[in-house]
Amino acid sequence: MSSPSDSARLAVDIGGTFTDAVLEVGTRRHTAKVLTTPAAPEEAVLSATRTVLALAGLAFRDLGFFVHGTTLATNAIIERKGAKTALIATEGFRDVLEIGDEGRYDQYDVLIDKPKHLIPRHLRFTVPERVDVHGKVLALLEESAVRAAAAKLKAHGVESVAVALIHSYANAAHEKRIRQILAAELPSLQVTLSSEACPEIREYVQPLMAGYLERLRELFLAEGYAAPIHMMTSGGSLMSLETALRFPVRLVESGPAGGAILAAHTAAERNETRVLSFDMGGTTAKIALIKDFVPFKGRTFEVDRAARFLKGSGLPVRIPVIDMVEIGAGGGSIARVDAMQRITVGPDSAGADPGPACYGRGGSEPTVTDADVLLGKIDPNHFAGGTIRLLPEESRQALERAVAAPLGLWATDAAYGVAEIIEENMSNAARVHAVERGVVVSEYTLVSFGGAAPLHAARLAEKLGIGRIVIPADAGVGSAVGFLRAPAAYELVRSRFMFLDQFDTGAATALLAEMSAEAQALASSAASGRPLLEKRLAYMRYSGQGHEIPVLLPNRGLGKEDVPALAEYFEQEYRRLFARHIPDARVEILSWSVLVSTEETAETLLPAVTPIAGPEPVAARQVFDAQLSKMICVPIVKRSDLQAGATVSGPAIIAEDNTSTLVTATFDAQLDAGGGLVLTRKRVD
Repeated sequence: MSSPSDSARLAVDIGGTFTDAVLEVGTRRHTAKVLTTPAAPEEAVLSATRTVLALAGLAFRDLGFFVHGTTLATNAIIERKGAKTALIATEGFRDVLEIGDEGRYDQYDVLIDKPKHLIPRHLRFTVPERVDVHGKVLALLEESAVRAAAAKLKAHGVESVAVALIHSYANAAHEKRIRQILAAELPSLQVTLSSEACPEIREYVQPLMAGYLERLRELFLAEGYAAPIHMMTSGGSLMSLETALRFPVRLVESGPAGGAILAAHTAAERNETRVLSFDMGGTTAKIALIKDFVPFKGRTFEVDRAARFLKGSGLPVRIPVIDMVEIGAGGGSIARVDAMQRITVGPDSAGADPGPACYGRGGSEPTVTDADVLLGKIDPNHFAGGTIRLLPEESRQALERAVAAPLGLWATDAAYGVAEIIEENMSNAARVHAVERGVVVSEYTLVSFGGAAPLHAARLAEKLGIGRIVIPADAGVGSAVGFLRAPAAYELVRSRFMFLDQFDTGAATALLAEMSAEAQALASSAASGRPLLEKRLAYMRYSGQGHEIPVLLPNRGLGKEDVPALAEYFEQEYRRLFARHIPDARVEILSWSVLVSTEETAETLLPAVTPIAGPEPVAARQVFDAQLSKMICVPIVKRSDLQAGATVSGPAIIAEDNTSTLVTATFDAQLDAGGGLVLTRKRVD
């Protein structure tokens, strides 16, 4: 047993199917992949942690750092399984969740499907009060109405309440008073204020997962862990567990964010300035764009879209987030034949329980993993490092029953159809995501990770016209590896409206200073003493427009002399985005943001490698070739046998414990100096 050391760093990622753990001790890395335990996710976290600690000969008390990310917050929204939550709004705004912004993602569909709201109408209450857009109190809070609402909350057994009063971003006094009254009336009730969770114009509500975090903390303390627990955020940074307990909505998409961080670091090491990040696990596939080693980011995204690619069809979440598209396309995605006799895959998943049919855990519906087993891509005896023994015959029977028989196909052809559909779904999502952001996806390098992604990356690249793929080391647990590369950070956004030609320097300076102090405090708890950098932005637009663009601000007090520079920066950014500007139009500032983060260490460029012959195959297997539409004999090479520079010509399978890479006949593979597999399209003479 070694002595406690900050060098022992643990990351755990809970996915819909698998929970991944990565332990780094100095230059050594240990990994584990276990099935997620949906009923009690903390059990899988403990199991995976114990596994990697045993591999390293360490105990919980030896850990100096722990960071955790999860899809639990996302799943709580999608499955509506969070705490029983109520809403308290301003009188007259009970139905704001239905009304939203009055937009329709398909204005001509009279039978439009909208996602089910997080809070049913009978748990939405209102209280008399009113504040205007400038924060002036027009009507005092009627405290007796708050106490009456508290009695109703108790009668309904509500565990958590969201307080979202109109214009609370400008004046939060009434929301804070409601929290005080509720604390006196219902001490065990968890209260979230919109003025703290998202103090911006527009309406948003957050989910709750504080109960899980508290249980996890207690379990780790009981095991002897003594260091702080850090959480991954949707924006690709770390925050303390205490901050996460206050703002659990920031954990939505925290798992996928770790993957984008890994892809960005992988790109920086190889000087890949244009990267398409492709993360495919057991439940979903995530695609993100990375330019100049920085993932595209946003301040809003949607969960549980009713229409896969249509903006506005999901529940809006207003938090800093890495901009990505996520679809129900994972190894556990269920395949079936629809009423029009077409093969469809997902978005529902078999998850960890019961899992794909080949898991032998009671699952009877065929999944992408079942198709991959039947197509020879997966070795049934060494799946997940041999911890799960797969049953190919169960895969065959499930595909024959649900897909092959209805279409009059052989089981292998049905499996090929499932694989092609899922790969086309993912390539289509990548095309749409790229077009919306004005990039040509074929000019990008594909960085692929996740348990299922390396099996499908080459075929995805073929469909997208991509000629270069990088599979980083330990790709099967890639998101957890990314957690260990993330900076500590916190971003605050406040709405404070002002016209640029009536710029209030005193108010702006005071607001930014207040935000800076709060962000510094929230970020420092996860920074572990590292110095913090600050970035300030103003979100500006032409008067009357509906959305804003960010403009960089100096990190100091603002004066009248800054106004011309702000106007110039805004017009420059507007022209960059829209290739034009509007002369003499009035400019307004809607919101302000302060991002405080630790400084990221610049990645060292990897040296070039000298090509050498790859090792002898350890075996061969019949694998379906999509180009030839038939089974062919493919050599199997162990990734652990490859040395830097070793080349493997496709078709081949490069196997490792947590995933395997299918190298199609289109590509050659080489191990680079950083342990990454680089697939390059073969030249056609």
